[in-house]
Amino acid sequence: MSSGRCAEFLVVTGLVFAGLLLSGCKSKVVASPPAGLAEVGTVTIHPERVVLTTELPGRTAAYLVAEIRPQVNGLIQSRLFREGANVNAGDLLYQIDPAPYQAALNQANAALTTAEADLVTAEANLPALRSRAERLKGLVAIRAVAQQDYDDASAALRQAEANLAARRASVEISRTAVESARINLSYTPIKAPITGRIGISNVTVGALATAYQPTPLAVVQQLDPIYVDVVQSNAELLHLRQRMESGHLRQSGAFQSNVKLILEDDSHYPLVGTMQFRDVTVDPSTGSVTLRLVFPNPNQVLLPGMFVRAVIQEGVSDGALLVPQQGVTRDIKGNAIAMVVNGEDKVEQRALEPDRVIGDQWLVTSGLAAGDRVIVEGLQRVRPGVPVRAVPVTVPAGRGSGSGAGQPTVQGNVTGAK
Repeated sequence: MSSGRCAEFLVVTGLVFAGLLLSGCKSKVVASPPAGLAEVGTVTIHPERVVLTTELPGRTAAYLVAEIRPQVNGLIQSRLFREGANVNAGDLLYQIDPAPYQAALNQANAALTTAEADLVTAEANLPALRSRAERLKGLVAIRAVAQQDYDDASAALRQAEANLAARRASVEISRTAVESARINLSYTPIKAPITGRIGISNVTVGALATAYQPTPLAVVQQLDPIYVDVVQSNAELLHLRQRMESGHLRQSGAFQSNVKLILEDDSHYPLVGTMQFRDVTVDPSTGSVTLRLVFPNPNQVLLPGMFVRAVIQEGVSDGALLVPQQGVTRDIKGNAIAMVVNGEDKVEQRALEPDRVIGDQWLVTSGLAAGDRVIVEGLQRVRPGVPVRAVPVTVPAGRGSGSGAGQPTVQGNVTGAK
């Protein structure tokens, strides 16, 4: 190949290579997108009125309990109730053999009749003896009779008076014996002292009953209304008092006493109860206080000993700040934080003090203010100080109570908890 043709070939090759380089650079410039702001979804915080409640575990207890025990000894002659049935006050439950007590009453009545007859005789003889003693006393003064005759008449009078006092005492003793025998006889029919449901009979017909025996014959329990005893830690009570004093919560009047109940299967008891009292003593072993609640129980759905959870109203917070749970995260130390878009449309990190979970939201007591825009979407694309483009989003509010037994919950127009 001649030198001229070699030079021409090198020039063409260089031009082609340069064109390829230029086309590659041009395609790279076109593929690069322009730089822009990250887009995040935010929720604006607004104060809301919520009724705060506490969910406490407890157990049901009968309103009245009567343990049926015999008050006299004897054989059980009959049982006149069906186990598990409802009984009324005064209904006959057991019959103890009354024959020995009827005989004792008849004997006591006979003794009383004899004592009363003896008393009548003693009272009839006394006036004559008193008259004779007084007459002889006057005759002795004029020496018409011997002193010995007067002394004998006075002794007879004193003896008759003593006999009369003894007869009167005997009558009173006999009357007491009659009353005691009558009471013992009245104890042989054993009746229900209260209205309620009777349980298992611990004796059968023919069994020997002993007066005031430790084992009851049966137990009658009044179930309507019924008690619910729950426990609350003293720390929660102190925290509640502090919130009341600081103004974060206020009492809600008559509404405050309404209590709702959650059963073991997580169903809600349809009737509303009331708080009767809060105990004044803290249990030193558990650090808790007992609260006694009263619930109507007309259908006897609640039975003594059932485990339940009571939803007790603490108070009303008129300016509560609720934050969706997806907007609250934790730092490496476990502290609650939230990312907020400030007035300059930049991300700002806030340290929060969450109080409790309300449905799918956190109740925050500090760290946020009304009007703050909390980031709930796109948190993985931002960091503090970075400018962003905030887009308002709507987070579906979970209206159920999301806490378990013993944890605070919310109720009312914000959560709609049952």
